[in-house]
Amino acid sequence: MNGPTRTLSAAERLDWLRLIRSENVGPITFYRLIERFGTAARALEALPDLARRGGRRKPMTVCPPAVAEREMEAQEAIGAVLVARVEPAYPPNMFHIEDAPPLIGVLGQGHLLARPIVAVVGARNASLNGRRFAERLAADLGKGVFVVVSGLARGIDASAHAGALETGTVAVVAGGIDVIYPKENERLYGEIAERGAIISEIEPGTSPQARHFPRRNRLISGMALGVVVVEASLRSGSLITARLALEQGREVFAVPGSPLDPRARGTNDLLRQGATMCESAEDIIRTLDDTLRMPLSERKTPGVVGVRADSPSLGEIDSARAAILEYLSPTPVMVDEIIRNGHFSPAVVSMVLLELELAGRLERQPGNQVALIKKV
Repeated sequence: MNGPTRTLSAAERLDWLRLIRSENVGPITFYRLIERFGTAARALEALPDLARRGGRRKPMTVCPPAVAEREMEAQEAIGAVLVARVEPAYPPNMFHIEDAPPLIGVLGQGHLLARPIVAVVGARNASLNGRRFAERLAADLGKGVFVVVSGLARGIDASAHAGALETGTVAVVAGGIDVIYPKENERLYGEIAERGAIISEIEPGTSPQARHFPRRNRLISGMALGVVVVEASLRSGSLITARLALEQGREVFAVPGSPLDPRARGTNDLLRQGATMCESAEDIIRTLDDTLRMPLSERKTPGVVGVRADSPSLGEIDSARAAILEYLSPTPVMVDEIIRNGHFSPAVVSMVLLELELAGRLERQPGNQVALIKKV
C-alpha cells in the first residue's frame, strides 16, 4: 500500500468501524484480518471462529451494527468526520506507522493534517519560562509553514497550542473527541475546534484513561516530521513520545535546561543520547529542511486492499499451532525469532498469532514482540 487511494463507501466505513471496535481487535490485528480476508465484512464473519481456534471458550464480542451506527451519529452530531487510513484526508505521515489507527475522528480544519507538522510536547507542571518558550517556538514554527501538534495537556502542550492558533495547530486527545480534558483547557479546546483540528481514535464520550495516553502519544509523533521536548522529568510521558518518534524514524529535538531543575533532567538526558539541541525554531527548520524536500520514506504497510496471495490453508495453520505455542510465554519474544527458529512461513505465524490475540491469550508489544497474557 503506497498511500491513501480511495474513499470508503458508507457500508465499508460501518464495517471498518465495527471491526476495529470488536473485542481484542487493535490496529495491527485489523490489518492482518483485512490482509487475510480482503474486506472488513468477511473479517467480521470470521472473528468468532478465529477466536475459537485460538483457544477462546466463551463467545467473542463482535461490535453490532447498531453500536457502530450510534458512534457515527455521535461523531456527526458534533461536526466531526471519520477518516479511514486509505482515504486522501488521512494524515500522510501517520499513514506510514505500522499501528496507525484504521479510522480517526477529525473535528475542525482537517486540511491542516496535510501540511508539514512538528510536535511540541513537555511537562504538565512546566515552568513559566518553559511555557513562554513553547508558545514562542510554536508561533515561530507556524511562520515557518509548520503546523504544531500536541496533546492538549496542561503546561507545555497548552502553551504550544496557544502559540500556533494563528497559523495552525492540531490536538490529539486521549479520550473521545468530544471529551475535554483537562477541564481547564475548555476554552482552548473550543478555539482549536474552530481554528485548528482535534483528532482521536477513541469512541466519543470516552473519558481518558491511563492506557490511552501512550496510544495518543504514538499519533502525536506519528503525524509529525519531528518531536520537540521542551521540559520533561526522567519519568515523563513526553519521553515516551520521544522514544516512539525514534522508533517511527522521526527527528527528536530537546530544549536544554538547568541541571538544578528536575523538569530539565529528561530533556538533558535526550541530548546526551543524541537528540538535536533546540534553542529556537530555526534549529528545527534547518534540520527538517531536507526532509521537506522529499517524501517520507515509505515503509511496507499491512495490505488493506486485497487478500494476500500466500495466505496459508487451515491445515497448515492447524499443524503449526502447537509448535508455535511452545515458543511463546509471558516473556516477550520477537516474531522474527519464532519464524526463524521454527522454520515457519511468516503467513502461518501471523495467522496463529492472530487467532491467539483474538482469543485474548496474546498481546503485542513494541519492537514486533509478542507475549502470552498471564491469567489472573
